[in-house]
Amino acid sequence: MAADGEAGAAYREFKALSEAADRKFARARDLPLYGGGDHHSRKAFKAYTRLWRLQQERRRELVAGGLRRWEIGEVASRIGQLYYARYLRTAEPRSLVGAYVFYEAIYSRGYFGAAAAAAGTDGGGGGSRHQALLIRYKELRFIARFLVVAMLMRRAEAVDHLAGRLRALVEETKAAYPKTNFKEWKQVIQELGRFLKADGAYKGSRSLRYDNLFDSYPSNLASIARFHSKRVLKLKEAVLTSYRRNEIKFTELTLDTFRMLQCLEWEPTGSYQIAAKELTENGTVSDQSGPSGLIDIQLSTEISDGSLPSNPQKAIIYHPTAAHLLAVLATICEELSQDSILLIYISASGSTEQSFASQKLGSSSSSRGRPAFPVDKPNSHISSDNHLWLGPRGSGGPNNLYPEDLIPFTRYPLFLVIDSENSYAFKAIHNAEKGEPAALLLSPRTSSAMPGVEATSHGSQFTYFLTAPMQAFCQLAGITSDIDTDTYANAENILFSALEEYEGILCTSVGLNNVWGQILPDPFLRRLILRFIFCRAVLFYFHSDEHDHLPTCLPSLPESVSPNAEAIRTPILSLAENLVVSDRFNFRDSTRNKK
Repeated sequence: MAADGEAGAAYREFKALSEAADRKFARARDLPLYGGGDHHSRKAFKAYTRLWRLQQERRRELVAGGLRRWEIGEVASRIGQLYYARYLRTAEPRSLVGAYVFYEAIYSRGYFGAAAAAAGTDGGGGGSRHQALLIRYKELRFIARFLVVAMLMRRAEAVDHLAGRLRALVEETKAAYPKTNFKEWKQVIQELGRFLKADGAYKGSRSLRYDNLFDSYPSNLASIARFHSKRVLKLKEAVLTSYRRNEIKFTELTLDTFRMLQCLEWEPTGSYQIAAKELTENGTVSDQSGPSGLIDIQLSTEISDGSLPSNPQKAIIYHPTAAHLLAVLATICEELSQDSILLIYISASGSTEQSFASQKLGSSSSSRGRPAFPVDKPNSHISSDNHLWLGPRGSGGPNNLYPEDLIPFTRYPLFLVIDSENSYAFKAIHNAEKGEPAALLLSPRTSSAMPGVEATSHGSQFTYFLTAPMQAFCQLAGITSDIDTDTYANAENILFSALEEYEGILCTSVGLNNVWGQILPDPFLRRLILRFIFCRAVLFYFHSDEHDHLPTCLPSLPESVSPNAEAIRTPILSLAENLVVSDRFNFRDSTRNKK
């Protein structure tokens, strides 16, 4: 009897600590992942640390008192969510690894799966079936979260396995509960399939993160160093948002922001990459009942990669209103240090009337081997071409974001990347700044593609070029089948050499505007600029005489890196010849001059 009393007391203590931790978790979860508020996350971590230690030290008593497996899984899942939130807030890779390790341990031990199966078959009647359904919902949400973390970790095998498990679990649950509406989860499965198809179009591609081995060019270090004698700005903060109808996304992560997020991070080079082990083939381990203390609450703080600087912090805003986006910018600008520049990335439609179908390019009747042009030209009506549209279908007015809305923030150094058919409207910011001249990269008004190919099937094309230029080139040229490994590797080498040469030319150009000069020492911004030069030149040779298909930068870059320059043209020709697609470009006439 004494033992039963101790077991009951232990479980009551666990429940009390769990309720207190859940309240702290709710406060931390409801706060925005930018600005202040990290103390709420620390409080939640502390509460769950105490709770986790209790279940480690008194597991036998707790189980005797009524502790169920899914309750342990719920605690571990909350810890994983806190790690992921910390990653979003701080951009620390070790926090992302911490989330992965906890999620992998939950999955491999079957905390939710085994519990749902047991609850559904224990003969307890309708109450047990209802509890089993609730646990199954927890498992579905958990796997969806795990998938996002695995995708960000670029764990391809784990992603494939989890995607298959999520699909199977939805089907199993629909069959077991035929009267329950699973329309929302069917939509999630559809979004996942579309996302994975676009993200994994070119297998074996390099990571999108900045890799010193592939993205740094030692031959140009001396040229870059000369800018350090003047004012130098560092990228420490970024605001990333995307709002398009029918855009490719999974949960609240759109494909465009997913790519840009990784593009603004360092590729890990330390040993912690292997800390997050891959899933086994069947997603389980042999010992399902062992102590969960093998999940180390301190794991994240012990993982580091001291060879790399800190990642820029990023505020990822999912489908904001215009007012919300401006409020976020105001908050972040207030905290911007004097040597920092803020990157603002916006991928959005330019009209409330634009449909996803109107972005499809070309037609089957286009001549073979010639670039395709859009069936629907951008709307030139004065009331709809001077803003971006941030809002649900059928709305406008307050959800329109105008260039004038961003001008007050030019009191601070800004690096603007606008990906929209109305991007050209944001030229109005140039020479209208309130203190600091802004650097602008503006997308083409119209995307490009070969006949019969949908330009947006891999996400926004301009963003694709800025984050994954090799894959974007292949997509533009209509290369859809698997490429021979040696051919693709050779193409990567050609691109590497091209960007190295572009960097050398840019950094030694006479008359380089100081707006660019003060940010070139930053590796992330320099890489974006080099990829912009590549993108502009590729699209220049893809079209014969179409201004709407070319991106724009302000202030203008030197003529030495214009598409007309032979040093810019030659590597692109080599790349096209290597991939046997040179007939899809117009390399013969290199005397045209487009700004």
